[in-house]
Amino acid sequence: MLPVAMVTGAALYLIYHSIPALAPIGPVGNRIASELQRLVIAFLLFFQFVKTAPGDLHFRRWHLYAILFQGLAFVGTAFLAINADTPDIRILLECAMICLICPTASAAGVITERLGGRLSDTVTYILIINTAATLLIPTVIPMVRPASDLGFWAYVLLLAGKIFPLLIVPCLLAWLIRYFFKGLHARLVAFSSKSFYIWGVGLMLAIMLATKALVHSQLSAGSIFCIVLVSMACTAVQFAAGRHFGHRNHVDKITAGQALGQKNTGFLIWLGYSYMTPVTSIAGGLYAIWQNLFNSWELYQKQHHQT
Repeated sequence: MLPVAMVTGAALYLIYHSIPALAPIGPVGNRIASELQRLVIAFLLFFQFVKTAPGDLHFRRWHLYAILFQGLAFVGTAFLAINADTPDIRILLECAMICLICPTASAAGVITERLGGRLSDTVTYILIINTAATLLIPTVIPMVRPASDLGFWAYVLLLAGKIFPLLIVPCLLAWLIRYFFKGLHARLVAFSSKSFYIWGVGLMLAIMLATKALVHSQLSAGSIFCIVLVSMACTAVQFAAGRHFGHRNHVDKITAGQALGQKNTGFLIWLGYSYMTPVTSIAGGLYAIWQNLFNSWELYQKQHHQT
């Protein structure tokens, strides 16, 4: 499903781009795709929290290492971007920035469970990194990309108002339903396995937006190649770092690797496209490809080992 979603997303935008008669629907289509993207992210997070009770959440040592890694890497890369000597280097650093701070994928628990990791520990880290991202992103991005028509704190509040509901409200709503609407909660848990297909829709939309950014970026082949390398390096480093932080046992190794490496690329692309520069969203689309290739390989290895 995941390769089909990625190919479909790219093909749909390229078909639209190649037919001039469809040009008038472009602005409306872009708005719809962007809003649907946010809605898909919220739904995926909601179904992840539906399956986990607050009492199942436990703080692990690797959670601390992972959040320090993401936070410090994001702030450090932002500092380098602010002081970059050339626009090209700055763009590459901004691509790395959003790849490093991007929260864990809302569907990460699906892969984690299938690989033998702990869903509850993944959900715990989703809460931790979403809270940290809600605080860090609105504070740091205005320093890197200040808004010309807003003051610093007004811009911080604007970003926080966009991000907080997207990342935190699904958690609160899911737990409200768990404790006050038992029947509804049971039906949602039964339906939660279908959320994997919602992930496919989100991935398709993410690739559509990334393809649009790539087509209109007017980047040279060399610049695109550099973004490819940056996104690939960020993917490899974060999966490897997560597995290192969870090295105490096999279960923690798998769980930490997925929690740190598997990103909510829909959010990543939306953030880059909306609040950085459209070019940075290309890194999000590429990250989606690398992480899904790696996830597919992991699942194949797991299935091959079992058979």
